[in-house]
Amino acid sequence: MFTDALLKEIELQKEFLWDSDMVWQAADSVFPASAVSEMSGGGHEQELNDGSHPNTRRVDSKQVIFKKSLVDGSHPNTRRVDSIYFGGGTPSLLPVEELSRVFGKLSEYVVFDHDTEVTLEANPDDLDRERLSALKNTPINRLSIGIQSFHEADLRYMNRVHTPVQAVDAITNAQRAGFGNLTVDLIYGTPTLSDEKWRDNLERVVGMGISHISAYALTVEKKTALDVMIRRGTAAPVDDEQAARQFELMVAFLEAQGYDHYEISNFGKPGFHSRHNLSYWSGTPYLGLGPSAHSYRNGQRWWNVSNMKEYLTAMRQGSVPCEMEVLTPQQQYDEYVMTSLRTMWGCDLDVVEKRWGKERVAWMLEEGRGYLDTGWLVRENGTLKLSPAGKLFADRVASDLFWV
Repeated sequence: MFTDALLKEIELQKEFLWDSDMVWQAADSVFPASAVSEMSGGGHEQELNDGSHPNTRRVDSKQVIFKKSLVDGSHPNTRRVDSIYFGGGTPSLLPVEELSRVFGKLSEYVVFDHDTEVTLEANPDDLDRERLSALKNTPINRLSIGIQSFHEADLRYMNRVHTPVQAVDAITNAQRAGFGNLTVDLIYGTPTLSDEKWRDNLERVVGMGISHISAYALTVEKKTALDVMIRRGTAAPVDDEQAARQFELMVAFLEAQGYDHYEISNFGKPGFHSRHNLSYWSGTPYLGLGPSAHSYRNGQRWWNVSNMKEYLTAMRQGSVPCEMEVLTPQQQYDEYVMTSLRTMWGCDLDVVEKRWGKERVAWMLEEGRGYLDTGWLVRENGTLKLSPAGKLFADRVASDLFWV
C-alpha cells in the first residue's frame, strides 16, 4: 500500500522532475517504520498562478495544501538526477521488489545511471548477506550505515538494538558484496565513551577503508526515554566539555588520515563527499517523497504531512498533502550564512554581494569583526571561514551574522 502511494506521488510530482530549470536534483524518500513494517508483514507545492512574486507571496505555514497535478502529457525523461537518497525511518527493511518498483517509476520521468549517487540508509542488523546480495542487483551504489559505536556500553546507553559484532559484520559483508562506497554514522559525547574508546571507533572505521564518515555529538531530545532517565538520575547526563574534546580529537585524527573535513559533521576522502548533503548546503533544488519528506526550489520549501493515514488518503485522491513556506530575502540570507559557514568552502562574499547587496557585506564584516579578531573567523580569498577553534562555536558565530 505504501509503495503504491509513493509511486502515485512520483507521478504527481513529474512537473518538478521535468522542470527545465533543473540540472541537478536530489530525490529524498522518507520511509516510516510503520509503513515498512506493514509491507514486510504482508499485510504541493501551492500553485503561484495569481501573478504574485514568490518572495512576497504569503502562505500560512499551518495550512495543509493539496496540489493537483496539472501535467497529463508524456514529457521525455531527459532530466538527469545527481543523487537519490532513501532515508528516514527504516528503508533498509523495504523489500527489494518494492525498491525496484520505485526505481522503475522514477525512470519514467528522469535519467539516473551508474554515476548517480544512490544511497540507502540502513541499520547494521538489517544488512545480512542475503539482503546485501539482493540490494547489489538494484541501482543502489552507496550505503549509509548507522554504526554509532563499536562498544556495547555506548550502544546500550543510546538504546540501539544492534551489537558491536553486527556493526563490524555489516561493514565487512557490504564490502564483500561489492559496495565500495560506504558512509557510517558515529556518535560522540556519550557518558559511556572515553577518549580512548572514541579513538578506537575512529581507528576501526579508517582501518576498514570507509570513505565517508558522519559524526554527531549526542543530543538529548526532550520527552525521549533518555531524557526521562537522565532527569530521574538513572542515566548520566551529557558533558559538553567531553563532546568538544572528542570533536577536536576526531578532526585532528581524520584529517591526518587524509579525510576532508568538508562540513562540521562530515568527513570524506577526496571524491567521496556526499552529493546528497551538498545539495542541501548549496541551495540546489531537491524533491522529497513520502510522509514528512521535505522539498526545496527557488526560495520555496514544502513538506509532506507526517500522518501516514492522511498521506495514503491523499494519494488515493490524487493530491500531494503538504505545507509550504516562501522564504523572504532575509531568511534566504540567514540560511546561506548558516549552511555555508559549516562547510570548508565558507561564505562567499561575492555571492552575498550579488544576492543581497554591498551593504549586507559591509554589515556582515562589521558584525563579524570580533570573531575575526579572536581568530574564530578567517577572511581568505573573498570568503569567510570558520577556523578550527571557531568550528566549536559554528551556530553562535552564524547566528551573530544573521540579518536583524
